[in-house]
Amino acid sequence: MFLFFIAVALIGVMFFTRAGKKEKTKGSVIQFFTKGKEAGFSIRELEQIRKLAANCNIDDPATIFTSQKHLEICIKSVVNAVRMSGDSESPGIQDFLSRLFDYCKEVGIRNAEQKTTITNTRQISEGQVLRVLVPGTGVFRSEVIKNIEGYLTVSRPVNQKSSSSMQWSGLRISVYFWREDDAGYVFDSEVLDEVFSKGISAIKIVHNDSLFRTQKRKSLRVKIYKSAFLYMVNNEDPHRLETVPGLRCKLEDISDTGCAFRVKGQASIGLRFKVQFSLDRIPICIPGTVRSIDYLPEDDISILHMEADVLPIATRNHILCEVFDMLPDDDDDEVPFRVQEDNNGKEAENG
Repeated sequence: MFLFFIAVALIGVMFFTRAGKKEKTKGSVIQFFTKGKEAGFSIRELEQIRKLAANCNIDDPATIFTSQKHLEICIKSVVNAVRMSGDSESPGIQDFLSRLFDYCKEVGIRNAEQKTTITNTRQISEGQVLRVLVPGTGVFRSEVIKNIEGYLTVSRPVNQKSSSSMQWSGLRISVYFWREDDAGYVFDSEVLDEVFSKGISAIKIVHNDSLFRTQKRKSLRVKIYKSAFLYMVNNEDPHRLETVPGLRCKLEDISDTGCAFRVKGQASIGLRFKVQFSLDRIPICIPGTVRSIDYLPEDDISILHMEADVLPIATRNHILCEVFDMLPDDDDDEVPFRVQEDNNGKEAENG
């Protein structure tokens, strides 16, 4: 059954290539299978990948395991073939896509880390959000205002539970930050002085030439500014699609392991939510747990970072299509509840 669905996919791929094109023989077949086995693919999967590479005009199929571009070309050809065949529910093809996406993520994360890793505080960008830990007092939120050779200037750290008259000069602090498209970092420092910088209260802190890199990224995220609906997770199936609007929110980013979204007011870490929206007019539901929150007091808005529950494989693959830019531009900003209701009504009539 699996081979049948792969065959359907390959037929769809060949629609976009010249009929009767023979497989090119450049590159070593032994090298391809050696690299493929090292990447964790089975012999059956490698046979299918080699055929995909040939039909996608990739001369040396072994480059698929080193070139993210070539790998994405092959994955997109399968995605297009599935669209043509209309057989997106096939477990066999979804499993194969998932394996390809897993390796594509691995390559993408490895490439991103090589480009983005930093080693000292002089490389921190202005605007970077920081979490400042003062032993025995609490955790505060701050933001980098200015980064010069002698010191870092950051906004005066704030904490809703601490006094605004707190004295900062001379304090020893620990600073944690999450660098977008990279990882988490931690460093220790000392507050040199309290100042005004760019019109706001700020503190100057000592640079540190040794950053400790933590929480390496496990997924690739993509920015996505899309309206969504938010629901509390109850004891029922958290993956069940809702057919009535929930609390409006705005997605900030998305990955196959979670998402970030904006809501009005303050929220709490540990809450269980599910976010529902559409991608390419297909309803997507991501249930999960809020792991961290960035509160913007000037706007009374919270940015919630939610870790997703294990997602159904078809949902995960569809999200990864968005992450790797394999979906058409989607101007539809609403979850198609009417479509869901119509489908539910038809199911009820047929039942």
